[in-house]
Amino acid sequence: MPQALRWPLMLLPFALWGTAMAAMRPLLEGGTPLQVASLRLLPAGGLVLVAAMLLGRSLRVAASDWPWLLLFALVDGSLFQGLLARGLGQTGAGLGSVLIDSQPLLVALLARSLFGEAINPVGWVGLLLGLLGILCLGLPAPVLRHWWLEGPAALGEQAWSHGELWMLAAAAAMAIGTVLSRYASRQSDPVAITGWHMLIGGLPLLGGVGLAGSPLPAWSPAEWGLMAYATVLGSALAYGLFFWFANSGDLTGFTALTFLTPVFALLCGVWWLDEQLRPLQWLGALLALISVLLISRRQQLWQGGSLEQQA
Repeated sequence: MPQALRWPLMLLPFALWGTAMAAMRPLLEGGTPLQVASLRLLPAGGLVLVAAMLLGRSLRVAASDWPWLLLFALVDGSLFQGLLARGLGQTGAGLGSVLIDSQPLLVALLARSLFGEAINPVGWVGLLLGLLGILCLGLPAPVLRHWWLEGPAALGEQAWSHGELWMLAAAAAMAIGTVLSRYASRQSDPVAITGWHMLIGGLPLLGGVGLAGSPLPAWSPAEWGLMAYATVLGSALAYGLFFWFANSGDLTGFTALTFLTPVFALLCGVWWLDEQLRPLQWLGALLALISVLLISRRQQLWQGGSLEQQA
């Protein structure tokens, strides 16, 4: 794939996720978390499989990959989407975004221990800068100022309510699911595995909707349009691209692009809603960009520094 095309496609999932979360938030006022999660996941899985078929990819799952696929579907499909929808309805967008976008740290640790991916000091600096960047992007300035002095108490009595815990659990589920995707596609096509895991992972969510006896949400046509956006672009296209790239290169470097998700969300607000970024948010966006640069080029930067010291 040409490098000029590869980078835009690598960035696209994170841009779509940044806007899909904003699209899902109002849907939770007229629908349950299980409804939103199942309506997002099941149709998207079918679309990914249809796309894989049209692209001439095999939909067959190797026998040795089935156990990993089922675990991948449970963790990244059922758990992640269910926890994300539940947390999104109970937490503010700022703190929730910080928690869900912190998963590259866990992915880096898992990739280091399971696949032997080198992180090195440059990579660790990049990861910490990315985390600081999303803190600046997601949290109001007064909260940050008081947090340094007072700790979590500055966020209020409900700082770590159930909503924040759901989002933190969702971030852990996505990080583990990202690693599991490599095991699930050892002998199977990664795009097909992505579609199957969404379909299989959506079944428990649909079962939960059935047990609750919930009718279809009474959404307006515009809200169904938001649901379609979150399903087709924010799930089918975004997850198809994400897991394809996650299985074809540097896992730590690629997932570090998650730090850009809130950047894309804020830029969409500036572009479409004429919102203005605060100086702290500009700083957060700059830190996120620097972190991605450091992580993606950590080997070259570290080896270059080592060679200069030897010289």
